[in-house]
Amino acid sequence: MGNLDLTFFDWSVIGPFVLKGFYFSIWLTVVATVGGIILGTMLALMRLSGIKWLEWPATLYVNVMRSIPLVMVLLWFFLLIPFAIGRPLGAETSAVITFIAFEAAYFSEIVRAGIQSIPRGQVFAGRSLGMTYGQNMQLVILPQAFRNMLPVFLTQTIILFQDTSLVYAIGAYDMLKGFETAGKNLGRPVEAYLLAAVVYFFMCLGLSYIVKRIQTKVAIIR
Repeated sequence: MGNLDLTFFDWSVIGPFVLKGFYFSIWLTVVATVGGIILGTMLALMRLSGIKWLEWPATLYVNVMRSIPLVMVLLWFFLLIPFAIGRPLGAETSAVITFIAFEAAYFSEIVRAGIQSIPRGQVFAGRSLGMTYGQNMQLVILPQAFRNMLPVFLTQTIILFQDTSLVYAIGAYDMLKGFETAGKNLGRPVEAYLLAAVVYFFMCLGLSYIVKRIQTKVAIIR
């Protein structure tokens, strides 16, 4: 412990290196969450539609994405898409596309489970009122399902935020990269990674506490 330079933990010293990456990590988390939920909901509805030509591609997509490490998917999108379209996308753009595509598979399973948790009586009630499949989902099933799924959505978002550190593999400048850059420039790499671990820990701990509070309120509403 005596070799640690505690002056490194001065935010005024490391802030300029870390803030840029912090903003990107937060932005990537938000965009990937919103995009992943939208695409994931579409995939879930396709899987539950009972129409084979919709169900099979969605099932294949979800199973493939859930079977491959995220870092591999990052490298595929970063290297293969520019090769296919004939121009580079950039590390940040590749990260956004990858995270939306990857997280959609996980959000799809959450949405599918949430829809299936709604009693079938709700579906039959909507049909008896003359609602179409789409109207029933939009007005009756999904609002209830999303309320039940909110804590799980937020938990997956915390995991997503932790996973943003993997964009280092394609050279994107995220929060971890900011700490690493600060450590290299200031000559204190050990302190940089130690502080990064502490920041990630407390951010995720705080978010987990918020999720528990929301889960309690949702349980009371039920």
